[in-house]
Amino acid sequence: MSILDKNKAMKAEVRQVAEVAGYLWQKGWAERNGGNITVNITRWVDDAMRALPAISEPLPIGKTLPHLEGCWFYCKGTGKRMRDLARNPMANGSIIRILPDCATYEIVADRLVMPTSELPSHLAVHDYLIAKGSPYRASLHTHPIELVALTHCHKWLEKDAATRMLWSMIPETKAFCPRGLGMVPYMLPSSVELAEATIRTLDQDYDVVMWEKHGVFAVDTDIMNAFDQVDVLNKAAQIYIASKNMGFEPEGMTYSQMKELSDAFGLPK
Repeated sequence: MSILDKNKAMKAEVRQVAEVAGYLWQKGWAERNGGNITVNITRWVDDAMRALPAISEPLPIGKTLPHLEGCWFYCKGTGKRMRDLARNPMANGSIIRILPDCATYEIVADRLVMPTSELPSHLAVHDYLIAKGSPYRASLHTHPIELVALTHCHKWLEKDAATRMLWSMIPETKAFCPRGLGMVPYMLPSSVELAEATIRTLDQDYDVVMWEKHGVFAVDTDIMNAFDQVDVLNKAAQIYIASKNMGFEPEGMTYSQMKELSDAFGLPK
C-alpha cells in the first residue's frame, strides 16, 4: 500500500505530476533522465502523513532555507526517467519533509528514492517564492527543443528579444504567457550560480526562465500550469522556425495588434 492511498488530494497531485512527466517524454523534452519536477505539497499533508516515520537519516540540503521549515515536497528521483515516473511516480520520485533547522530533510515515502541532484536549486526557488508570498507551488525544468535551439543565436539572448518575437507569432502566446521569457546566459548545470541567476530573473517578474543552450525553468500554481506555459512558448518557437524553413521571415503580429490584445484581455503592456 502506498502512503498516498489514504490521502486522495495528495494522490491526485502526484498523479498530475506523473501526467506531465508523460507529456514531457512524448514531446521529446526529457531524454534519458533529463529534466526535473519539484512540487510543494505541504497543503495536502494531513495528520496521518505527519505521523509517518522517515525512511532515511536527515540529509543535508547544502544551504539553509529559512522559509521552508515544515514544508513537504514531491520531487523526481535522481537518475530517474520521466517516462518511468509517468508510469510509477512513487518508484521514481520522493516525498521529503524539511526539518526544523531548514538545512536538512528526510525522505518519507514508499521506498528510498533519493531526490534529484538539483534539489538544492529547486528548493532555493521555492524558498524565494514563499518569502515573496507567491501562490506558486510547482517548479519544472525541461528541454523544449525549439526554445533551446533559439538560444544558439545570440540575438535571441538579448533581454526580451525572444519574448517579443514569440508573443508576435500567435495571440495565445501573450495571453497565456503574459510575463514572457527571461534569459540566463550559459552556466554550469546544477551550479549554485545558475540557481542564483534563475532566482534573480524570476524576481524580474518572469514565470519562465530560459537557460542558454540547456533548457527552461518554469514556476506556477501547479505543475500542469507550469507545463502549459512552456508548451505555449515552444509552439510559438515552432511557428517561427517553420516559417524560416519555408523560406521567409515571419511577419509576426504588429505592435498595434499586440497592444489591442493586451487591452482586450487586460494583459501587461
